[in-house]
Amino acid sequence: MSTDNGYRYIDREKSWLAFNARVLQEAADESVPLLERLRFIGIFSNNLDEFFRVRFAAVRRLSLSGVSGEKILGGITAQQLVKDITEIVIKQQAESLRVLRLIEEELVRQNIIIIDETEVTGEHENYVKDFFIQKVSPELVTIILNDLAEFPLLKDTSGYLAVKLVMKPEQKPSILGLVKPKPEIRYAIIEIPKNTNRIVELPHKDGKQYLMLLDDVIRYNLSSIFIIFEYESISAHMIKITRDAQLDIDSDMSKSMLEKIATSVKDRRIGEPVRFVYDQSIGKDTLKFFLDKMGIHATDGIIPGGRYHNRRDYMNFPNLGRFDLLYQPRTPLPVEGLSLDGSILNRIAQKDYLINAPFQSFSYLIKFLREAALDPKVTAIKITLYRLAKNSQIISSLINAAKNGKKVTVQIELQARFDEASNISYAEQMQQEGIELIFGIKGLKVHSKICVIDRMEEGKIKRYGFISTGNFNETTAKIYTDLTLFTSHQQILKDVAKIFDFFDVNYRLHRYKHLIVSPHYTRSKFYKLIDREINNAIAGRPAYMNLKMNSLSDNAMIDKLYEASNAGVKIKLQVRGICSLIPGVKGMSENIEAISIVDYLLEHTRCYIFCNNDDPEVYISSADFMTRNLDGRVEVTCPIYDADIKKQIIDTFNVGWKGNVKARYHSEKFDNKYRIRKEGEPVFRAQFETYNYYRNRLDFCELPAKNKIIS
Repeated sequence: MSTDNGYRYIDREKSWLAFNARVLQEAADESVPLLERLRFIGIFSNNLDEFFRVRFAAVRRLSLSGVSGEKILGGITAQQLVKDITEIVIKQQAESLRVLRLIEEELVRQNIIIIDETEVTGEHENYVKDFFIQKVSPELVTIILNDLAEFPLLKDTSGYLAVKLVMKPEQKPSILGLVKPKPEIRYAIIEIPKNTNRIVELPHKDGKQYLMLLDDVIRYNLSSIFIIFEYESISAHMIKITRDAQLDIDSDMSKSMLEKIATSVKDRRIGEPVRFVYDQSIGKDTLKFFLDKMGIHATDGIIPGGRYHNRRDYMNFPNLGRFDLLYQPRTPLPVEGLSLDGSILNRIAQKDYLINAPFQSFSYLIKFLREAALDPKVTAIKITLYRLAKNSQIISSLINAAKNGKKVTVQIELQARFDEASNISYAEQMQQEGIELIFGIKGLKVHSKICVIDRMEEGKIKRYGFISTGNFNETTAKIYTDLTLFTSHQQILKDVAKIFDFFDVNYRLHRYKHLIVSPHYTRSKFYKLIDREINNAIAGRPAYMNLKMNSLSDNAMIDKLYEASNAGVKIKLQVRGICSLIPGVKGMSENIEAISIVDYLLEHTRCYIFCNNDDPEVYISSADFMTRNLDGRVEVTCPIYDADIKKQIIDTFNVGWKGNVKARYHSEKFDNKYRIRKEGEPVFRAQFETYNYYRNRLDFCELPAKNKIIS
């Protein structure tokens, strides 16, 4: 049982890069609105930054340790993988520049002109100079480097201009006359400010919109920055560094977890460089100066690039009032039978409800917490928090509850990568308001998305709560697809309460009657569910699995899916990101088909559907099929018992599976081939059709005016 090359698994890092290539495909897709294509360039760049800070950094550490890492990495050495990743990224960077040039050409056709410092003319001259003086200059950090004993620490969240000044030589007399000595070279570094929008809008002219990157505004004003120097020539090229983002947690028992994480986040800024990206038009002498001074070597991921870096700033590219060049907004739909006007707890007391955001409104979750905060019968609220919005209404609601005398317990994950500082700030804020905080369990991240409240009804405690596949974050809820189950099922919520008991006393192993909880039970329970499908297939009964997740990389779980395929179980996989499973290989995975959908929303839902001899069992989960989710985190998988909700999840999985516009096949070739429409088959764009599915469930004529659809 193997592929032609003998491999059973796709390398997870290369598979991740293939996912980012799908993001780049969206930027290249001419059917995507033009300004949205620029934003996909930003997402591609941001993804790559995080990849180098985390994934590449880990492989690099392994490669420098002297260990080959072949057993860990599945047959390839860490040293070879570093080389392979670098080659792939260089090609992707070149492709991103090609795509960007095409986008910029189309922008010109739309009368949107991006100019550089050499193209500033007429009325723009005074505007650019005044903008620099008023907005940019006060924030500018400029350092002359030649005479410094120690090179300054560059932040990996910033972009820099590497400046070279060729000084005017002093004329010295000699017997033969004047001698022109070799000119002195001075180097400087300018940090590009982050508090000013990277894309600067200039005054309109001749019916055209003009833009300029902040980098070029600075270049245009170099003479005023270095006015005290007498130089013959000056040049400035962009460089960018990426550092290892691994947190090293202090083992000092006298420090609180809050202190340890805060210290570790501060130390991250001095992490080892893992990538150095530079403008490939930079002079060789300038490049050598910076590499030498920063101690960067060939193993540190030296990537030649274009004139501009930190393209992640394109994620916030201004709309310019050109809504014709953006996706048309779709108002989140109401949930059938669940009003935002009446009591949400009263409705949930009668039946379960499902929220499929952003197709449906995330506001129900906020309303649930706000109502609980004010309800005199509610005595306690417990919730897990992983990633939060910048100005979180979730936090406001919890603080409001505490001020109203509720006992509020929050498990906040301080090690949520790149959100550590934000979560520390929120933790300190909640502590001041008397909220009881739990900072997790040693060695385990808490990635579950759960909430339970206690309410006194007729002298007894009745529980209400919700379980989700995604973060309780109002900002990402607008662009991430996620499922949230609202329930008053007392046995399920009793299990949720047990999880909070586990946070308090984590040496005690709890048994759960309904929930599947990592790290103790998820792997074994999913194995049992898969084994049941295998046994049914062998017995000639219906057997299939429809599984949707973000990533699939656990080798043992992949082997189990291969086993099911060989037994005749039909398996459909919707895996947005990493997929280490190789589908469609005769004798190994011929009954497995795997696709990835990348579109205007980020697919973040995890749902698992098992045939169970044509009596489907359906689950929603915070867990992917990754080793860390199965064995190294606290994750929650919840069964769906309500027949209508079960049908919704099955239906929307099938809607995604029918997609023939934005669906790509997973393959060991990393070619991201689109699923091609059959002759005569209509266009079926899965995310648009999911929205239509929920719209069609409603009696549209009875929708309040505020909920009418913008199409």
